[in-house]
Amino acid sequence: MGTVQLIYKITPIADWDKALANGIYEGAPIDLQDGFIHFSSAEQVADTAAKHFANQADLLLVAVNIGILGNDLKWEVSRGGDLFPHLYSSLPINSVVWTRPMPLSDHGLHLIPLDPA
Repeated sequence: MGTVQLIYKITPIADWDKALANGIYEGAPIDLQDGFIHFSSAEQVADTAAKHFANQADLLLVAVNIGILGNDLKWEVSRGGDLFPHLYSSLPINSVVWTRPMPLSDHGLHLIPLDPA
């Protein structure tokens, strides 16, 4: 079996609970506004958390298998000229490999629960 490539979504636990109840994740308000679901690569997650979720508690990191997403996943230039993964469809729950809490450190930064390389 080949290596699974992952991308990551940061979301409030309550929003993810709703997605599980509905069987699909439609995205956060900013995703709905922009027309795609924003994701980050492993290298981008910490900066995304600091920039968009500073001091926000009750967050989950959702790891998604890109192999299931097909052609609706596009890597597009965004912050700092980096390529970010954007999903132009709803996120199927069966593409999720794992979810983990993102606790806040004493300094107000999120602990990023990625697997060690």
